[in-house]
Amino acid sequence: MRELELKYGNNPNQKPARIFMESGEIPFEVLNGKPGYINLLDALNGWQLVSELKAVTNLPAAASFKHTSPAGAAVGLPLDDVLKKIYFADKDLSPVATAYVRARGADRMSSYGDFAILSDECDESTALYLKREVSDGIIAPSYTDKALEILKSKRKGSYLVLKINPDYVPPTIERKQLFGVTFEQLRNDIKISTECLQDIPTKNKIIPADAQRDLMIALITLKYTQSNSVCYAKDGQAIGIGAGQQSRVHCTRLAGNKADFWFLRQSPQVLNLPFRSDVKRPDRDNAIDVYIGNESDDLLNGDWQRIFTERPNKFTDAEKIAWLKNLRGVSLASDAFFPFGDNVERAHKSGVEFIAQAGGSVRDDNVIETCDKYNIAMAMTHIRLFYH
Repeated sequence: MRELELKYGNNPNQKPARIFMESGEIPFEVLNGKPGYINLLDALNGWQLVSELKAVTNLPAAASFKHTSPAGAAVGLPLDDVLKKIYFADKDLSPVATAYVRARGADRMSSYGDFAILSDECDESTALYLKREVSDGIIAPSYTDKALEILKSKRKGSYLVLKINPDYVPPTIERKQLFGVTFEQLRNDIKISTECLQDIPTKNKIIPADAQRDLMIALITLKYTQSNSVCYAKDGQAIGIGAGQQSRVHCTRLAGNKADFWFLRQSPQVLNLPFRSDVKRPDRDNAIDVYIGNESDDLLNGDWQRIFTERPNKFTDAEKIAWLKNLRGVSLASDAFFPFGDNVERAHKSGVEFIAQAGGSVRDDNVIETCDKYNIAMAMTHIRLFYH
């Protein structure tokens, strides 16, 4: 098939809409549902991301995409009991299911209504987890018969299921149109590897293997995230992604706040919240987000009976600060250079001990000095990863 009609473009009024190949076949097959314009942007961006993650880590990889940027990305490392609880995960998960659970679970608010992307075959374990989550579609290189049966029953039979051709290689030159003008450039086929972590100008030059892995995950995630962008990663997954901000320090703050929320969800105050048994997962996610945030009084002094069996105690700022002091060993990557040391100051507050950034700012000395102040090991990759 060389052409595919879409439901509509970015918005319902943008009809007609289609995708087509100038040469060759469309590199995926629609197994169920009808794709939309944004669905395919998410699917194809995400497929490139997880393919590169698997290539560099040798582990199954997954991503959760929303509005052309990843809400989360991860590889299939085992989950501990706390992460299983906050991710609403079953006790027994396959490696590819674990990768997706990590990718979706890091920022469940942003992953609501996501597009799921898998590097490996979608199995029954992954399909069962997806069945109960709010999601728009999935792309994977293959599906087991049972997984496909489960996914086809989702959303009253309309859940979008795409099968990608893993052997497809895109053209070297890519084009897009804007306002009737055609843009053309060399596809960004730069390979992210540990070789880009060799230039370490900080006093601390030790970046352990697990931190190198996390920096690779963060850098590859940024390669497919709307710029400016910053990504925090830990234990094989992105834990905070700040995308599409004009100011880099605002990216660092946004992603840092998400990383903080990820860790605060693991605190006793949140784990012991007395939820009613009939509260659905999205309502739990919303309640937790409000409880951790600055609007908790609205929840605790409002209609808390709808969510909880009893009124929880307030999660005080002092308690949050005390818990966040336990967050350590976080890796951070930036899609371009840090222009000021304030990015490092903010990163340090979220437990960052390892940084990868392009370097090349006139204030590199200030950034390095700020890293040395906190004994942070920072690599200058000399690679810019802008994506628009």
